[in-house]
Amino acid sequence: MSALPIHMLEYVALGVTAGFLAGMLGVGGGLIIVPVLTYMFAAQNMPDQYIAHLAIGTSLATIIFTSISSISTHHKHSAVNWTIVGKVSPGIIIGTLIGSYCASSLSSNFLKGFFVLFLLYVSLQMLLDIRPKSHYRIPGAAGLLGAGGIIGGLSSLVGIGGGSMSVPFLIWCNLPAHKAVGTSAAIGFPIALAGTVGYIINGMHIAKLPSLSYGFVYLPAVAWISFASYITAPFGARLAHRLPVPSLKRVFAGFLLIVAIKLIWGII
Repeated sequence: MSALPIHMLEYVALGVTAGFLAGMLGVGGGLIIVPVLTYMFAAQNMPDQYIAHLAIGTSLATIIFTSISSISTHHKHSAVNWTIVGKVSPGIIIGTLIGSYCASSLSSNFLKGFFVLFLLYVSLQMLLDIRPKSHYRIPGAAGLLGAGGIIGGLSSLVGIGGGSMSVPFLIWCNLPAHKAVGTSAAIGFPIALAGTVGYIINGMHIAKLPSLSYGFVYLPAVAWISFASYITAPFGARLAHRLPVPSLKRVFAGFLLIVAIKLIWGII
């Protein structure tokens, strides 16, 4: 199964939207990419039992490229705590690989349902502007290893870079907000890389996947979404300083709620 020109245009449009919103609102592109790809892959008549796996694996692969741009920007502003990144990454990689392995044995509907619950969590967090209070210090190596395992495992099940979990965790541990965001962006890279490897390996034995897929990663979608989002993310970041971002976040949260309801309707 190959991607027709119209599908390539759809992937570009998705990449433009995901990159722009990720840059402007500071949310992971996976929150947009996964549900949209779920609908697009269904329209392309991909195997129904693997649509969620393909959407999640493909989303993680696109985050590899978009996170590089984000990391570079945050690093230039000295907003990345590389000590934390180094200590949390082993747990991130282990948790993500375990999560992707578990996902390969889960049904598409289960993964969709899990993603819906996660969407509800993120959208309500944004709508209610729930922010954790700083109470604790950054934990030691063992604590960061465990936290990384949990963040990586959950991220691999929903196809995101983990920012909606790692940012609140880091702020809760008394890291300044701008450092938490920058460090979270850097943490997203090992999540995306390990998740992509896991979804590739665990999908290689599936015979019914599209011809241009590599395991559970659909290459045409990765190429066009990554290209478009890499370009548009910086524009969104610049507009973040000119537009009423808190109000826009609430609008986006409402959009996520609608997406979650539509996914629930599709599952039942």
